[in-house]
Amino acid sequence: MSGGHTAPQVVEDYRGVIQLFSDGTVVRSNAPAPLQPPEQFPDVLGVQWKDVVYDATLGLKLRMYRMAVATPVAGDTERRLPVLVCFHGGGYCLGTFEKPGFHSCCQRLASELPAVVLSADYRLGPEHRLPAAIDDGEAVLSWLRGHSLLGPGADPWLAESADFARVFIAGESAGGNLAHNVAVRLGSGQLSIDPVRVVGYILLTPFFGGAERTATEAEPPAGAFFTPEMSDKLWRLSLPEGASRDHPVANPFGPDSPSLMTVAFPTVLVVVAGRDILHDRTVHYAARLKGMEKPVELAVFEEEKHLFFSLQPWGEAANELIQIMKRFVRI
Repeated sequence: MSGGHTAPQVVEDYRGVIQLFSDGTVVRSNAPAPLQPPEQFPDVLGVQWKDVVYDATLGLKLRMYRMAVATPVAGDTERRLPVLVCFHGGGYCLGTFEKPGFHSCCQRLASELPAVVLSADYRLGPEHRLPAAIDDGEAVLSWLRGHSLLGPGADPWLAESADFARVFIAGESAGGNLAHNVAVRLGSGQLSIDPVRVVGYILLTPFFGGAERTATEAEPPAGAFFTPEMSDKLWRLSLPEGASRDHPVANPFGPDSPSLMTVAFPTVLVVVAGRDILHDRTVHYAARLKGMEKPVELAVFEEEKHLFFSLQPWGEAANELIQIMKRFVRI
């Protein structure tokens, strides 16, 4: 026997994909294969995309999408497109803009809204615990502001196509939570991005939490694949060590969360899935904002599950959602 040293023990294991050891080491394996075959995530004809670095220090990138169209005439604001900043899901621990389903969603949005779409990666837990991801979301907007000030010197796709006065921020699952927390920073004056103007938020089956179970967490709806145990584990891996699910990032209305009453929100579109453990929590979120007289639109897809948009980006529910989003970005 050697020296009595105890080997590090696994203290958290998320589906074999992320293992956190007692010495702080994190081991990641390949993520599970997508539930759908690749042909369910087709490329969209006419959509261009490219990857760019938005934070060179951290090596963080975003993927930019736009339709291949004629360059607008200088000063012709009528032909400029809204900018849609998107954040992927993954419980703040998994995911990337390269995930086929999310990539396909962003192509659809660029084509059908239409919009200039910026799909950003961000740092993940447990290696980078919250609020690192929210700081990265803020950095994306600061990067966008920098380009808005450069005029012709901005990235050509932005200089030619983007309307910086019509920016929307969207996110799915953890990305929706991230969008909310960025909204709070902007609406409370913690972050200024003038002359960029954020005119709306889109939260798609957003990932919120809380120490007390809601009804749909205590008794998950039929067909819900995302479980309370999975949710709990992702929060333990992403929140600051020792924090509970009532941490303000997870629970906007927790006992230690600052009031949102004085936060200025533009219109918020909240998308809820009926067969999602987060159904009740998300409906409650929208109701609380409405009770504060914030401009909120709620869209409920009763038969859908968590992440339905990126899991089935060409399904009937996705088609309906695209139509709702098209109306929303014209507000």
